[in-house]
Amino acid sequence: MTVEVFFDLLIEELKINENLKGYYRFLNNPKLYNFRKAYFCQRLQYVIDNIPKNKNINVFDIGCGYGTTAIFLAINGYKVAGSTLEYYFEQINTRLKYWSAYGEMSNIELRYENLFDNPLTKNNYDVVITMDVLHHLEPLNEALNIISNSLKPSGILIACEENGNNIINTSRLFVKRGNKRIIEFYDETLRKNIKMGNENIRSLKKWENELLRTALLINNSSVKYIRYYFPTKYKNLTIDSVISKEQKLWKSNNFLREYFFHGLNFVASRKL
Repeated sequence: MTVEVFFDLLIEELKINENLKGYYRFLNNPKLYNFRKAYFCQRLQYVIDNIPKNKNINVFDIGCGYGTTAIFLAINGYKVAGSTLEYYFEQINTRLKYWSAYGEMSNIELRYENLFDNPLTKNNYDVVITMDVLHHLEPLNEALNIISNSLKPSGILIACEENGNNIINTSRLFVKRGNKRIIEFYDETLRKNIKMGNENIRSLKKWENELLRTALLINNSSVKYIRYYFPTKYKNLTIDSVISKEQKLWKSNNFLREYFFHGLNFVASRKL
């Protein structure tokens, strides 16, 4: 199933599942529809483009949230395990029932658990996915060690993050939380305090340094920046044409890439 078809079915799901609308805000504001769709679809496309084509692999989705990435991969023939600490975990079974009409949902195993309480099995995974999650993991070095050790020698980490150098992002977050980049909260389900990165986003260079400490090396050819233009750009242009302009722009203009592109995607592998 293509990303485009999957997105259309997701929109149909949102129409009948009120619990999802506040998170996937595609139907909340028509003026932002294409803007939000472009970002969502590009990131999902990035995952499917970079995951091995061999379907007989072990995939783990850290911070799986509502399970959307896992559902998409399962529909496309992959077996996916995952974990989350989000309150909306209870909504996943309802989602699986909806998506079972389009693919095999028994290939998904998602759990409510803390990564540090149940570290991933060593040398077990071909792919670990983190979608807007790496910047939440604390202690980060320990989390990255768990990820690195869980990967097979040929395994990869696929990460989709916000660009920590983006001036708009960093200004917005500073107003919201100041320099309090790490917080602690009480998890009612696990009945314990848990540390979490407070939207502690980083630049590509900072991620490279953090990952290298745990023997993970970012593949330079895998790096991709997304979302530069504001929603008004979509008023007279198609989604594809806006994306095309953005992709040419970040590759040709280092300044705009570093400080004005919103999203950052990369693939890292174990340094042998």
